[in-house]
Amino acid sequence: MRKLLLLVFVFILLFSGLAYSQEEDYDEGIDYLSIQPAQPTDDASRIEVVEIFWYGCPHCYHFEPVLSPWVKDAPKDVDFYRLPAVFNAQWEVHARAYFTADILNVLEKSHKALFQAIQTERKAFNTLDKLAVFYARYGIEEDLFKKTYRSFVVNTKISRTKDMVQRYGVKGVPAIVVDGKYLITVSMAKSYENMLKITNFLVQKERNAK
Repeated sequence: MRKLLLLVFVFILLFSGLAYSQEEDYDEGIDYLSIQPAQPTDDASRIEVVEIFWYGCPHCYHFEPVLSPWVKDAPKDVDFYRLPAVFNAQWEVHARAYFTADILNVLEKSHKALFQAIQTERKAFNTLDKLAVFYARYGIEEDLFKKTYRSFVVNTKISRTKDMVQRYGVKGVPAIVVDGKYLITVSMAKSYENMLKITNFLVQKERNAK
């Protein structure tokens, strides 16, 4: 009986050591970057995961089907949301469309569809008029879409996203920010799947810290 217990104990130690060594594979400066200074999150008691993206980015489009299952099964202590980056005037057009769709409660239906239209159907949704026509298929009157697109609320969200992307130190997309402290880029992670593995590692790191 003692031998059996000893074997079980040794197995547990070996398994724990293996898990630890696997976690140690993710190193700051190689697999992810620390954000200095760390940025505040909406709820300090929870773990925040933010995807920074652009509808015109093919890499973001290919990341979406990898990311979606992770979002669906995200841990209960994690808050996930997307942040459309704004690096120039065209990116702002798409960011405004994202926030407008969110305010008008059609984002869940339209998000993947707009990606699809731009990336595979090669449609140039680069003006407000074209976007208003696109969102009309979701029951949004064109005048309402345009009014919301230009609204104070959307202007405020655009200002905030510009500020946050700069504070995070994001230079390209797709990117993931964990709890306002860590930045993961696809160029560092080498693959979309690995981006999420590093995300899980950092989420656990923050969970242990809390």
